[in-house]
Amino acid sequence: MSRPSEYTYTPAWWVPGAHLRTLWGKLVRRPPPLATRVERWSTPDGDELELHRVEPIDRGAAHGGRILVLHGLEGTIQSHYLRGILTQARRQGWAADALLFRTCNGEVPHARRLYHSGETTDLDLVVERLVREHRGQPLVLAGFSLGGNVLLKWLGERGDDLPPEVRAAAAVSVPFDLERGSRFIERGFSRVYTNHFLRTLRSKALAKLTRDPGLFDAAALERAHTLLAFDDAVTAPVHGFVDALDYYRRSSSIRFLHAIRRSTLLLSAYDDPFLPAAVLDEVAAMAQANPCLVAEFHPRGGHVGFIGGRWPWSPRYYAEDRVLGFLRNAIAERRSC
Repeated sequence: MSRPSEYTYTPAWWVPGAHLRTLWGKLVRRPPPLATRVERWSTPDGDELELHRVEPIDRGAAHGGRILVLHGLEGTIQSHYLRGILTQARRQGWAADALLFRTCNGEVPHARRLYHSGETTDLDLVVERLVREHRGQPLVLAGFSLGGNVLLKWLGERGDDLPPEVRAAAAVSVPFDLERGSRFIERGFSRVYTNHFLRTLRSKALAKLTRDPGLFDAAALERAHTLLAFDDAVTAPVHGFVDALDYYRRSSSIRFLHAIRRSTLLLSAYDDPFLPAAVLDEVAAMAQANPCLVAEFHPRGGHVGFIGGRWPWSPRYYAEDRVLGFLRNAIAERRSC
């Protein structure tokens, strides 16, 4: 790990290798059934955000907190880590909400936009409303992968200008440097992930272009066979960036870490197939300079993997346990930084 800690993660011996640890959740894990209450919140640009909400089993939990969870690229309410942490949170007495980024509920947005790794206005809107409707209740946030990048960027943008209800945050397997991550994921077996993401991203972009002709160049989308090319063809022009590199530079959370002013856990693995290990070394150095950041980087774990447990029939998911434990302790200790 990048910093001494009493917390350790022992990878499950029966899920060897970074890619198997990354793919286990999607291909093998069966999260428990979870009933959520769906709410649609209007946005200033004439669209709607979808939240999935669960109530705690034990309303008398000592922390008394609420957690807002953000998913990764092309995640849905069916994403294994999202259902996993919502289920765990409910059992531990959290009121829990999951924000689905636009298009990730299967619908084409009405506004002339999609979602991306640096878009923080929707998160800002949701946090402000949660604080307004639950005044005084501790609010913590957790983000996975792309959602972690959005969360960290937002925390850095807001700095000290946050409601006192916002107590702490945790970000798992974050692609801190979007350009280096986008290039890294094109190598070797990681192309499997790229192809998976491009299938759904391309389909959504075409559906959006049907609703809003001229929003971007269809021919450029047709030629896009990498995530960088997709971002150059779609993400950048739709959201006002010069090109993909401009989008990556302005949206990478590594540029905002120094300004974070809430206790924040950064949990990643050096064998993450979505990001070069050198990026984590840079982030670890930044965390040493910011007392609000706790960088916990393990040698193994994959991308949003962190599977543990002695036997395949009794797996444990370290990231979900660690995130909730960190956030619970942050509320109890009333940490300031």
